[in-house]
Amino acid sequence: MHSNDLPTYHVAGIGAGPANLSLAALFPAADLGPIALFDNQPGPAWHPALLSPGVRMQTSWMKDLVSLVDPQHRLTFMNYLVTSGRLFALLNAQFDTIPRLEYVRYLTWAARRIEGIHYNTSIERVTYTDDGFELYAGGRPVARAHHLSIGVGTRATRPEWMSGLPEGAAFIADDLGRRMDGLRGDLDAPIAVVGGGQTGLECVLKLIHAGFTDVRWLGRRQWFQTIDDSPVANEFYRPAHQQFLQQLSRGTRRRLVVEQGPTGDALTPGALRVLYQANYDRMLDLDRFPAVLYPGRDVVAVEPDGAGLVMRCETPGGREEHRARHVIVAVGREASPVPFDDDLAERVEYDDDGDMLIEPDYSLRWKGMNGHRIFVLNRARYSHGVPDANLTLLPVRAATVINAMAGRAVFGVIDELCPVRWIA
Repeated sequence: MHSNDLPTYHVAGIGAGPANLSLAALFPAADLGPIALFDNQPGPAWHPALLSPGVRMQTSWMKDLVSLVDPQHRLTFMNYLVTSGRLFALLNAQFDTIPRLEYVRYLTWAARRIEGIHYNTSIERVTYTDDGFELYAGGRPVARAHHLSIGVGTRATRPEWMSGLPEGAAFIADDLGRRMDGLRGDLDAPIAVVGGGQTGLECVLKLIHAGFTDVRWLGRRQWFQTIDDSPVANEFYRPAHQQFLQQLSRGTRRRLVVEQGPTGDALTPGALRVLYQANYDRMLDLDRFPAVLYPGRDVVAVEPDGAGLVMRCETPGGREEHRARHVIVAVGREASPVPFDDDLAERVEYDDDGDMLIEPDYSLRWKGMNGHRIFVLNRARYSHGVPDANLTLLPVRAATVINAMAGRAVFGVIDELCPVRWIA
């Protein structure tokens, strides 16, 4: 396609996950022109490899794609429940938090009602000219846009010790589902899960339910920490606290956000209870626990050892070794790479910690923008707070971006009735 014939959008979003879906759902209210989202998935999806029956969300169903800024929007979670005939069944099930599979169904329902989403389109390169941005997929230009919205999400972190290990012996948690049938050939073989977070917990629970009898769960922290979901901890997850953070220096913001980690980067208490109960139920059959927890183990090296692997760990009491036939890695996630070409990548400004410099309105600081702006979603944790890494304030962030593009308050973000005074 000749560049002059390219479809042109006011904003093009790279990625069609919850962050950009929220933006696209709210964007028509600004009446700025067309928006398009591009995603390499074949259709609506959200961490499909990590979906399992019994897994719950960590956020309230009220914190959907739109409700926090536009509760009368047609794509609210409540409208999804009513129009799909699921409302009373879900209410009577009395979930504290909804199943993750339910949230994925909601995202799919919403995505099918948003125009301009292009699946099976992996944006591999973005270039910049005075006329705006050009997006390339399959080696050819596919779109031009005045602004960009980066919502490429995260990918599983792979420790250095994974490289060089026998294929299939150690793999990331995302691959557990497709490898499960092969693992079932020996349910009594020792299998280790490395990573003490929510994904690690879900892997252990899945293995117990599948009948494995020798599961070792290793976590770096001194205990398998649950989320602080107290009322005051939830004050971090509101616009008032984000506004407070913007008044501080970058170093101070980073320190405070690190301290707030236990309010989000930890285990759901209900899920940990479910795991303990499942482990106890199986103990009644086996006369021993099928899963054993090993907190305070920082795995620093993994090496082949006969038919399995040996894990070398640092602990508060010294060094330990643990052996397993297979190792499942769930040590966290990292930001996926952004497909800027070399010229555009060199224009981006970074802080002393190597993070992109992101303004209060989520726009990226870069040289030579000439009115064309790049908005970055899910990468402002240390400038905008812990909610930026999760689903809590999706519509608030989208509204902030839309207001910035429009140059006016298309949406009001009102958060005045706050019992906490963060600053005098």
